[in-house]
Amino acid sequence: MRTHELVLQWIEKQISDGELTLGGRLPGERAMAEQLQVSRTSVREAVRILEAMGVVRAGVGSGKDAGTVVIAEPGTALGSTLRLHVATRHLPVADIVETRVLLESWAAKRAKAGTPALEEGAKLLDEMDAGPDVGTFLALNSRFHVALAQAAGNAVVSAMMASLRGAIENYAGELTRNLPNWEATSKRLRAEHRAILAAVNTGDGAGAAELVASHITGFYAEAGVAPDHAEH
Repeated sequence: MRTHELVLQWIEKQISDGELTLGGRLPGERAMAEQLQVSRTSVREAVRILEAMGVVRAGVGSGKDAGTVVIAEPGTALGSTLRLHVATRHLPVADIVETRVLLESWAAKRAKAGTPALEEGAKLLDEMDAGPDVGTFLALNSRFHVALAQAAGNAVVSAMMASLRGAIENYAGELTRNLPNWEATSKRLRAEHRAILAAVNTGDGAGAAELVASHITGFYAEAGVAPDHAEH
């Protein structure tokens, strides 16, 4: 299990057990890292995911708005999405791919040019072009796809994509072992990302939707796995 998933599980249990309540603050980053024996980077990543899902709000500065505040009860739909995030390592890859195609095609068709999410997406593509290692590339890739979903402006779709982010990285990392030439694949993926972003920015939502669906299924097919028979 990824270390930030341990942090997410702990936070959800604290909320469910009543140790944390609506409006309550999470312990500081250092305290949580020491208590769970994980890195502060993992704690930071978990908080970012929770914030994207609408479970917490991360404040800055000092005073009453400082610290990370719980803003959603675990029994809400977004609480269920948090549980989905923790469980994603156990979901069939084919189901994740099918869900991604549905969510991301919908989001790409409705994504709005000029949004902060798309500006962030463009920066992530620049980082991918810099030639990072495979693991970093896949992390940037999943962040780009979450940003694309966020650009559609639907909080539930954004939360669902954020919850699948870990699974996207996990199965993509596993499938890269089947690729004949990672350099060629990464070059193609980067070009496809640029084409998707360009379609959104020029108002071609239908084209962006088709491109993102082909992009997702294409990587899967190149790895030589038949989606209908995939196991995770």
